[in-house]
Amino acid sequence: MTDWLLTDIADGRALRIRAGRIVEHAHGLAPNGASVLDCQGGTIEPGRVNAHTHLYSGLAPLGMPAPSPAPQHFVQILERVWWKLDRALDAQSLRAAARFYIATALLSGTTTLVDHHESPRFIEGSLDVLASACAELGCRALLTFGATERNGGRAEGLAGLGECRRFIEKNTHVALRGLVGLHASFTVSDETISAAAQLCKDLAVPMHVHVAEDRADVEDARRRGYHDPLDRLLRLSALPPGSIVAHGVHLDEAAVRRCADEGLWLVQNPRSNHGNRVGYPRSLRHSSRVALGTDGYPAVMSDEEAALTLYAKEASDDEASVAARLHAGWSLLSEHFALPFAKLQAGAAADLVVRSVHGAVRHVFVAGRLVVRDGALMAADATTIRHEAAQQAQRLWHIMATIDS
Repeated sequence: MTDWLLTDIADGRALRIRAGRIVEHAHGLAPNGASVLDCQGGTIEPGRVNAHTHLYSGLAPLGMPAPSPAPQHFVQILERVWWKLDRALDAQSLRAAARFYIATALLSGTTTLVDHHESPRFIEGSLDVLASACAELGCRALLTFGATERNGGRAEGLAGLGECRRFIEKNTHVALRGLVGLHASFTVSDETISAAAQLCKDLAVPMHVHVAEDRADVEDARRRGYHDPLDRLLRLSALPPGSIVAHGVHLDEAAVRRCADEGLWLVQNPRSNHGNRVGYPRSLRHSSRVALGTDGYPAVMSDEEAALTLYAKEASDDEASVAARLHAGWSLLSEHFALPFAKLQAGAAADLVVRSVHGAVRHVFVAGRLVVRDGALMAADATTIRHEAAQQAQRLWHIMATIDS
């Protein structure tokens, strides 16, 4: 791995990177064997974290046809859009979606993606496709398969958990981690949740799951005899400390405080929640462990931050803080990678973004690897990635058209 000395930073310092970490702020000549990168008076900041997303949706911005008839509520949005898309995926389209999504993330200064994957007709090996794209382009990631029973019952759910186990046990990449995943409480039985809980225990890893994104999830849990989906998952021991609870839109104050007490991470997804018309998560203000995600929207975190600011104001949620969400994302990473991320200090992970004097992303490092230089990807050509994505998108739309909701 290359050692680097970043010079001519705006504050007059130089920053040294060695073995994937910041080792010191320095002045003067580069150490023997280090490469020098002139920052030309720009600024350096930690890379952004997208704490909940779906790489499989990466082709959606490339002309995905609108559903017909138009969905009238959240579950219909799932059935007529996202559950048709995920059933249409195969290795080719998933690879194209992941590479296009990751390229967009890195070029915008987002260095970590916490992904939640579903492809019911392509389960075994699907996480390898995502991991390969991350490793190729240089993105840090937490990966999981969201096990579900919505197409093939218990067998489908166990296959999804099997893919989580397979990937976690084989992964050796320093910048990748695997988690156990469930799609959402309302798409799985108590038996599958219990199996997921046992897998978390066996592998000593947390869970990543959608919780209370819509009222339908809460209503389903109550029909099963639980207070809400969080209560269900906790009572079945499926949320060990460090687990990632996406959305939480319809959790009440007590449930959000319980998440904090249990050491869980909540992730707010402002653009997605607004687009899906599921409401604004007012209760999230009652936990400091709330990070920011995009739920499959492009990982341009400045857009998500702007949306959070706008929707928080509309909801009179004065306590919502963009800065707090950003720091929570870095803290989440620190738990999973046992490294500090939020500060440019000795020992911190070298996941860094160098911005020009005008604020544009110029260089990006992930785990000490230079992955973007002068606004261009180092490992692949962004134009080629987009071209391949556009080709696979057309193929994917054709397959989706053959799938009944």
